[in-house]
Amino acid sequence: MSGRGRLALCAFAATLLAAGSMLPLVDPTGWILQAAVMLAFQSGVGVLARRVPLPRLLIVTAQFLVTLVLLTTVFAREQAVVGFLPGPEAVRHLADLLRAGADDVGQYAIPAPATAGIRLMLVGGVLLIGLAVDTLAVTFRSAAPAGLPLLALYSVAAGLSGGGGAGWLWFLLAACGYLLLLLAEGRDRISQWGRVFGGAGRSPSGAAAGLDVWGGRALAPVRTGRRIGALALGIALAVPAALPALDGGFLAGTGSGNGKGGGGGTISAVNPLVSLQNNLNQPENREVMSYRTNSRNPQDFYLRILALDQFNGSEWRASRRGLTDVPKRIPGPDGLSPDVAVTEIRSNISSSRSYQQSYLPLPYPATEVEIGGHWRYEPAGRTLVGDRGQTTGGARYEVSSLVVEPTADQLAAAPDAPSEVLREYTKVPGSLPEVVKKTADRLTKGAANNYERAVKLQNYFASEGGFSYDTTVTSGSGSAAIGRFLKAKRGFCVHFSFTMAAMARTLGIPARVAVGFTPGTVQSNGAVSVGLRDAHAWPELYFEGVGWTRFEPTPTRGNAPGYTRQDAPAGSAADPSLPEQGASAAPTAAPSASESCPAQLRKQGDCGNAAASTAAGPTDSGTPTNTVAWVALAALVVVTLPLLPMLWRVRVRKRRLASSAGRTPADVTARTLAAWLEIIDSAWDHGVEPDDSQTPRKTAARVVRLGQLDTEAAAAVHRVAGAVEQVLYAPQPRAGAGLTEDVEAVRNSLRISADRFTRIRAVMAPRSAIRVMDALAERRSAVAGRWAARWGGWPRWPSRQQS
Repeated sequence: MSGRGRLALCAFAATLLAAGSMLPLVDPTGWILQAAVMLAFQSGVGVLARRVPLPRLLIVTAQFLVTLVLLTTVFAREQAVVGFLPGPEAVRHLADLLRAGADDVGQYAIPAPATAGIRLMLVGGVLLIGLAVDTLAVTFRSAAPAGLPLLALYSVAAGLSGGGGAGWLWFLLAACGYLLLLLAEGRDRISQWGRVFGGAGRSPSGAAAGLDVWGGRALAPVRTGRRIGALALGIALAVPAALPALDGGFLAGTGSGNGKGGGGGTISAVNPLVSLQNNLNQPENREVMSYRTNSRNPQDFYLRILALDQFNGSEWRASRRGLTDVPKRIPGPDGLSPDVAVTEIRSNISSSRSYQQSYLPLPYPATEVEIGGHWRYEPAGRTLVGDRGQTTGGARYEVSSLVVEPTADQLAAAPDAPSEVLREYTKVPGSLPEVVKKTADRLTKGAANNYERAVKLQNYFASEGGFSYDTTVTSGSGSAAIGRFLKAKRGFCVHFSFTMAAMARTLGIPARVAVGFTPGTVQSNGAVSVGLRDAHAWPELYFEGVGWTRFEPTPTRGNAPGYTRQDAPAGSAADPSLPEQGASAAPTAAPSASESCPAQLRKQGDCGNAAASTAAGPTDSGTPTNTVAWVALAALVVVTLPLLPMLWRVRVRKRRLASSAGRTPADVTARTLAAWLEIIDSAWDHGVEPDDSQTPRKTAARVVRLGQLDTEAAAAVHRVAGAVEQVLYAPQPRAGAGLTEDVEAVRNSLRISADRFTRIRAVMAPRSAIRVMDALAERRSAVAGRWAARWGGWPRWPSRQQS
């Protein structure tokens, strides 16, 4: 493989290693394989284009066009011209996906689901970073600046995760990829340079900063480099797949609205389904809130967080809506007729300090909320959203709400919903499997109205269809997950609610999915405790005259509403008149730490119960010391790594120009060659590459011409070149006077004649810093020599014949 081919392979590996820091942010992680294949195509196009050879600008252009075609083929095939060419429709579709992905990033906690928008952002971002790294390191042969896009890729992962998703291991992998790239570039350059000047033996003292390997053996461990590249690729693909992703949680996390004052702002809701399954499977049913209510039917007291009303085929999600100030009296719900019986109730709710998220759990529909702090109101979902960092942690509030009690006849006689409601809430994506529509039609055959259709769907899932409740089934809310659920007939509330809502939409019934908590467990003191395992999702269907109406298709969870029970079979799996007692354990009076508490809850300080009325103060002692140490170390490495070439160059220059008291011929030769090498490297840092085919005198003339040195600096270069020829070829080397001053004069003239960018690069990313390869090769050679002298050679595994 050619030097550029090896460099391209190392650039590919470095990009993948840096991309590994994004893996904990998304689940599942299969997108990394997709990105690796597309990145290989992109890199391969660059290799072929450089072999032609094409001009550098055309190489980059060809790689970019191939990248665009690949993204179009994978993410916008249906809109593309002949399936892969990016026409106007495909570009618009990609732009829409990017906007959706940006919304998803703001909506989901870690790990977020790999929606189409998020996958496009991840894969596209990796490809763009890969193109930048390949362009800098291979096309323009400047590996040092290629560390900046790699660092940017890691920084994005660290920023999105708040430091939790991009751990120290990912940083080490990204750093190893960058160092591998630097080593490959150094080996490529060394293979082309040969010797800086001929005839010079090694200085006995090695005083030329330990870098004068031109006359000695320059070991070229090509086989070792190949093995390192293969190992790096294996780590990039295998290690991320084997390591566990970090958990996040909406029920114990925070979301954010961006309203900043009165009367304005928007909401982009945190999707609460990211960790609902984890919460249902907690070994300890940690209390998140408690309440007291004067409702006559406490079994119907669902605490609703928000509604997911958009279904794009990949997921159900909440719409992006405007926020207003919280009204003193919230207007009545849309679609509710005065003919429907309602009862207003009052409830006092207390949230645990450990339960912190931006959306206030409320009974639906709330009519008045008394709460302190900074809260905003979203009218369409009738939701209160925290503003300026406001969360539910430790909140105590009083709520007035309506208990809507429609009769079956009123629901059956409901007229068609308004056209705007039908248009928004009956949309289904083209990716929805046909079995969903066919099953819905079959189940509701013979039903006279939408109410009867809704009850038939509910009963099919709750009791008649052979479905079982199972929280270990892989969660998912997209079209594929709904198809799998209908076939396997196993799942939990997410699967039941999303599938019924999707079926209702195919029948022309407006539907959405609400997320919140079931009524909880009544305590001996009359209060009701709501725990993590009471987290729930249920469908809401719209009936004109009644408004949004709750249904309960999930077996053994919550209770079926009274207006649907007349059609419920006698052999129901659970008594619908009572909330499930097994779902929530009674909380203790004081917090207690659980030995089996998951690591994610321990990290959030959420282990142990916290009774709303008698909760003790927080017991979290703060961030562990070892965590602080690792974070500080990682931050130090992040700051130091880009400065390593500059620091190494300063150290080498200081050693080369340091005066020596030695007066032997070897000392004179070493000092002169060190000064000459410093001039060569200073010129190289400013864009004048070494030319090993020329004598010191011609090299000096070349540096003067290309470096545009002034008269004084030109004379200094020639003096040092003459001193080099004298110590190399004279029978008795003589010490040259003023070598350090001559070197400084040359360096100052190079800085003055260079443009600003060249001066900055010469300091921050000096080209000559790749001589570190020489130092490594020299040390390896010395170690090998000592080992061979003592043991007779490097240790080897016995051959097959020997064994």
